[in-house]
Amino acid sequence: MKKNNFKIVKLDKNKALFNYEKKVIIKELILNLKLGYFDFEKEKPQKVKFSLEANYQDKKPTNDKDLKSIVNYSKLVRLIKKLVKNKHYNFLETLAEDVFDELFKDKRIDKISLKIEKLEIMKDCSSVGIQISKKRSYDQL
Repeated sequence: MKKNNFKIVKLDKNKALFNYEKKVIIKELILNLKLGYFDFEKEKPQKVKFSLEANYQDKKPTNDKDLKSIVNYSKLVRLIKKLVKNKHYNFLETLAEDVFDELFKDKRIDKISLKIEKLEIMKDCSSVGIQISKKRSYDQL
């Protein structure tokens, strides 16, 4: 008779058995802001559209009574609005870097995919813009 080689594994209730990969999605946040390198762009605010995905990981499920247990999309929108409120940016790329810097202050976020588009700036296009993804590096220097 063949001997059974199964081992009994006892689960510790205090250890997390799952890892959650979560994503906050913000689509088409449209703001009026001062943006552009050329003189005609500096004269008045223009419509700019933001879309982003912020990835984060968690070892526990969301607590339905604790707002701090999630990455709050409303807070991300407020941070972007505050960032662009009274500042002129020459380039979409420098605006994107400031958005990354602000949102990565939340240490749970490990990757952000950001698209920023100028609306109504070129008559032959509905929008022009950039898309950049930035991932937190955990490498030690």
